[in-house]
Amino acid sequence: MPSIADTIARLKAVHTQAGGGPSAIPSRLARLGGFGSNPGGLAAFCHVPPGLPAHAPLVVVLHGCTQSAAGYDHGSGWSQLADRHGFALLYPEQARENNPNLCFNWFLPGDIGREGGEALSIAQMVRHMLATHRLDPRRVFITGLSAGGAMTSVMLATYPELFAGGAVIAGLPYGVARTVPEALDRMRGRGLPGASQLESLVRGASAHEGPWPSLSLWHGSADPTVTAANAEAVLAQWRGLHGLRQVEPVRSAIGRHSRLVWHDRAGTPKIESFTLAGMGHGTPLSGTDDLGHPGAYMLDVGISSTRHIARFWQITPAEAALEETAREQPTAQPAAQPARPFPGAARPGGQAAPSAGVGKVIEDALRAAGLMR
Repeated sequence: MPSIADTIARLKAVHTQAGGGPSAIPSRLARLGGFGSNPGGLAAFCHVPPGLPAHAPLVVVLHGCTQSAAGYDHGSGWSQLADRHGFALLYPEQARENNPNLCFNWFLPGDIGREGGEALSIAQMVRHMLATHRLDPRRVFITGLSAGGAMTSVMLATYPELFAGGAVIAGLPYGVARTVPEALDRMRGRGLPGASQLESLVRGASAHEGPWPSLSLWHGSADPTVTAANAEAVLAQWRGLHGLRQVEPVRSAIGRHSRLVWHDRAGTPKIESFTLAGMGHGTPLSGTDDLGHPGAYMLDVGISSTRHIARFWQITPAEAALEETAREQPTAQPAAQPARPFPGAARPGGQAAPSAGVGKVIEDALRAAGLMR
């Protein structure tokens, strides 16, 4: 059984998705101010390509912990794609005053409800971008990695009327945790609700009754930080909302990776789910592509999630699709990845430490990991 030291090391690494550090990458983004009351205390950045016409799409991108907006843009390549295909970008950015490791607070009740905290701050940014740049309110999309992926789930649940689609990368479903211990358990795949309860959590987050945003879901089969059980839970949450619980997906392979797609009765793809074979925790990229830059938590696995997500949202033309899609072949549905239990705290030799001591040590570790204020 892992020691307390090993457990603390894992806790400190829980969301460490740094892409060279907040100041290591030159920024292509401009600061956005004056967007509202900003109850969540977030910063905002944007990228609007020169000469962008009115009624262009907007993509909201949420970075992972310890990352910056500029660092995530550099790694993912979203601003490169925006320049080529004509859409605007909004990058909310976490502040250390809110979270020491710059994680969006995806599980704190004050930050994940409608009309409050970080969720309202992001909604205010979206509305400001739409008005200022005369963007298309029917084509607003949101994506994020890890804590940013979990916050993407928050925004899709609390403000579904704002978004046409979302993409969750290595994230978690909405509403499954409200405390630090619950957040840690859910990340390890423990205590996740059933499909009906997951669906009810989203339906109870706003008065919205549909239509619901489309969803693109990406998760590594070997992710040790946010286990693949969370991808199954996100799928269960959104298949219910779209009425696709009894619909069989279309299965295909892109290289060694698996893709499932659920279509509505009109044949429109509403949900897609990628299982990245052997991939750990990060954003999938293709090293042979000229989009983005592989690095820490920007993982070269032979497929660009940025390029594919934009195509799924239909904000880039069909010819901009991944060359890998030409090699799609039918495949069996991948087996669900078993949830890895969160390592327990024990003394060397396997003897459990006194609960009070363990609680203090873990609480200190949680603060160091950015999961507790």
